[in-house]
Amino acid sequence: MRTEADKTKIEAFMAALGSRVRGGGSIYLAGGATALLHGWRTMTIDIDIKPDPEPPGLFEVLATLKDELDLNVELACPDQFIPALPGWRERSLFITRQGNIDFYHYDLYGQALSKLQRGHTRDLLDVRCMLRDGLIGIVRLRELFAAIEPALIRYPAIDPASFRRAVTEFCQSAPG
Repeated sequence: MRTEADKTKIEAFMAALGSRVRGGGSIYLAGGATALLHGWRTMTIDIDIKPDPEPPGLFEVLATLKDELDLNVELACPDQFIPALPGWRERSLFITRQGNIDFYHYDLYGQALSKLQRGHTRDLLDVRCMLRDGLIGIVRLRELFAAIEPALIRYPAIDPASFRRAVTEFCQSAPG
């Protein structure tokens, strides 16, 4: 089992990945990596990424970097667990450019809704931090949930009523 990652390891990962792939692309970070880089946590179990478009040579580089940096890297992002939100790319926050790769935080509304659907304590704390830091807003969160709600039928693991309840309860409990 590899060790947990801290901010330094994530920054080293981005720099190494950017210098070793054979061409350009974009990598979207999600989950614990976003929380770490924003300062909401100090450690994460893995780095969740979504390549889009995929840089040439990405998987060859990942295979070696995981061992060199003692990291867990997962191909995981919110749109694997809930429907992709309209306009997610435009809302994704730029982090840095390393070599030919642009790194972004995957759309924080998508991350927030995915975390609310999952409902783990750590996830709910992350969503509260997003709200506190002004990275998401309650009105827009409700609007985007409403936009994806009809597509939830395509996600049989999700109970739409429970998901709606989690979003509603979070929004009602939010300060302000």
